[in-house]
Amino acid sequence: MPQCRIAELLDFEQAKVSDLVNGKGGVTEVELAMLLGLCQTPPDEARRLLTLYRESREKGYLEFNEDGVPNQLRTLIDQERLADKIFVWAMDLVPGLLQLPQYSAEVVRAVPKIKPEQVAEIVAAKLGRKGIFHSSREFVFCIHEQALRLQVGSAELMAEQLNELLRMSIRPYITVRVVPLSIGTHAGLAGSFTKLAYPKFEPVVYLESHNSHLFLEDKSSLTSYDEVMKALVAQSLDGEQSRELITGLLM
Repeated sequence: MPQCRIAELLDFEQAKVSDLVNGKGGVTEVELAMLLGLCQTPPDEARRLLTLYRESREKGYLEFNEDGVPNQLRTLIDQERLADKIFVWAMDLVPGLLQLPQYSAEVVRAVPKIKPEQVAEIVAAKLGRKGIFHSSREFVFCIHEQALRLQVGSAELMAEQLNELLRMSIRPYITVRVVPLSIGTHAGLAGSFTKLAYPKFEPVVYLESHNSHLFLEDKSSLTSYDEVMKALVAQSLDGEQSRELITGLLM
């Protein structure tokens, strides 16, 4: 049935029908129910779609980790692949996208609920994220100096990890900025986060805790995190100064 006929039968504007079937929003639950009825949608499927509609009105998407294995990364990995601009604020550790395999393994082993036999699989899933690095995307990593000073594994591993940051930072589409310890309190004290921006969709902010992951997409939250991002960029060293600081930590 063409959209113009659907609009006629439901007494909708054709633009409303187009927005509805393309997932652009702008319709009420009653209007969705009217469309499902017109399409003679089976009851179980209609209930499922109405439930999805109600969930889409929430301000964020919360995921709980069941066992800490790579499935917990699936949503983040999918979102990173879709994004063309990624901003990361890392307060305690080197950002996951920039971690060496050995560094990542040490971080995973430190999680109490992770079993030894799960480490390799989780590290492999984390390393798979690096495939998104490409000149068609833009990456900004703001890292607190304490994350660079926290020794993860051996001193040799930390030196390799810092050198990896220097290597990655010279790519034209990657910016690495360090927030120095010397400034004291800073805009990112509430914790690490990632903002993902997309060519065709609204941006989201990703937060990770010990046993859950939260994606925020409401305008109020995005505005708040945008303000934090701007403040962190203002408080951080520029690219060259950041490389000098990292190089100094290697001496």
